[in-house]
Amino acid sequence: MVRPPSSHVPERTCVGCRGRSAKSGLVRLVWDRTAACVALDPNGTAPGRGAWVHPDPHCCDLAMRRRAVGRALRNPHVDGDQVATLLTTLASPDRHVPPGSV
Repeated sequence: MVRPPSSHVPERTCVGCRGRSAKSGLVRLVWDRTAACVALDPNGTAPGRGAWVHPDPHCCDLAMRRRAVGRALRNPHVDGDQVATLLTTLASPDRHVPPGSV
């Protein structure tokens, strides 16, 4: 018996607006232990907890104001200024963030 192809689309919750969206429409942030900072996880495969956010100025602003990234990562050492810089870069129209930056 052959199973029909699944139409399941993985969903995640944005830490900014708290809205659910397809995983492909969000960006994952993780705690990089070696650099001791928040980093982008473009493939969504880095180990550990992740915080998902829409690459939208409104959602990024909400995530910064609510300090939601540090809470989602369950890490009290998250630098708010560094996260703000990263989210501002994500929300910009050109959105080019080199890997390992910020």
